[in-house]
Order: sequence, then structure tokens, then C-alpha cells
Amino acid sequence: MTDARLQVRNATIGYDQRIISTDLTVDIPHGSFTAIIGPNGCGKSTLLRAVARVLTPVKGEVLLDGQPIASHGAKEVARQLGLLPQTSLAPEGIRVADLVARGRAPYQSLFHQWSPEDEKAVQEALVATRTDNLSARLVSELSGGQRQRVWVAMLLAQQTPIMLLDEPTTFLDIAHQYELMELLRTFHDGGKTVVTVLHDLNQACRYAKHLIVMRDGQIVTTGAPAD
Repeated sequence: MTDARLQVRNATIGYDQRIISTDLTVDIPHGSFTAIIGPNGCGKSTLLRAVARVLTPVKGEVLLDGQPIASHGAKEVARQLGLLPQTSLAPEGIRVADLVARGRAPYQSLFHQWSPEDEKAVQEALVATRTDNLSARLVSELSGGQRQRVWVAMLLAQQTPIMLLDEPTTFLDIAHQYELMELLRTFHDGGKTVVTVLHDLNQACRYAKHLIVMRDGQIVTTGAPAD
């Protein structure tokens, strides 16, 4: 019996006709801080996108709580796991608070409009990421480090137990990279399952409790950094 809420079973994944990985089987330990590492182009982001249900495996499956993730409704999945892609584009002219509020989309419906709970989730996300002082600013006016924290705030406002981040430190200077990693560690310490693709082995070993090591589209090994 595994404690993994997310499992990949014999999955072949890729884009259109281009297969990146074949026959992948791996568990994401529940409550872990997991880093997926390996050389550029080895399939790290492809695996994360499959886990996030952005990509559908050609063969095999991704399971959420023991059931194929494809069998869950989109909003149901969005309340369980949130994804921060490698590149995120904010709508032109949008302010920080309004972008972070988009993290509440999985909870909105015809019968459930914006509520005090939504407002509270947004405010808590802004405070947690230290972007509350930026809430009235245009996203386009922010520095790279500030903008990345705003995207993380949007992910946090989604209030999912599982957070997936695809190379969140890319394009950040070294100080902002470590600031962001410390932030993710805080979320993990607060009970979140954090799964992130990283290209820096030192960062992965410093912050992650569990590593998934990839090369040439395959999983080479998994386990604690000390192993």
C-alpha cells in the first residue's frame, strides 16, 4: 500500500508524434518536497505536465487517489493540484490582486460567486508570498523576482494540497532563486506536497526531501538526496 496520491503507471508520453518517455512508473510521495532533476531535454517537464493532466499519456496512465486522473472532473482536479508552468503570461493591464484572484477559478460557478472565503484565500496568499504591498501594481511593472512570487501567490490562492512547479527559478538571479526555494520550503513545512522541476542539483539536494532523477526520457533512480 502506497501513501502516494499521485502515481504514474507504465506511461508513454510526448507531444503529437514525438515520444519523449516510454514506460514510466513512479510515485510522488504524499506530503513530500519532490524535485525532478536531470539534463536539459531529458523529459522532466513532460513528466510534470502528464502528472498535472496537461498531457495525456499515449499509453499507461496517471492516477490520482488510485483512479485515472482523466476520470476526474477538471474542477475536481484543480482543487487537488495546481500547476505553475515554466512560462506564464499575464493578461495585459492586469493588477497583481486580480491575477492572484484567478487562482480561485476552480471554486467559482453559476451558483457560487466570489465569497468572503475567496477574498480570504487571496489575501493570505499575498501575505504568504510577501506580495501584499504590490497588490495594486500592474504585473507588467514588476521585476522578474516579484512577478514570479505573484504567480506563486496565484497558485497558493488555489489552495490545493499538491503544488506542481515547472522550473520556477528559471530567469531569476541567484538571490531570488533561493528566496523562492525558501518560500516553497515554507509551504511544504505547512503541509503541502510540493513537486518541482529543477535544473540545479545543489538546490534540489538542499531543499527537496525526495528526488526523481531522469536521463534520456527515463527515470534513472528515485529516493532521498542523501541516498
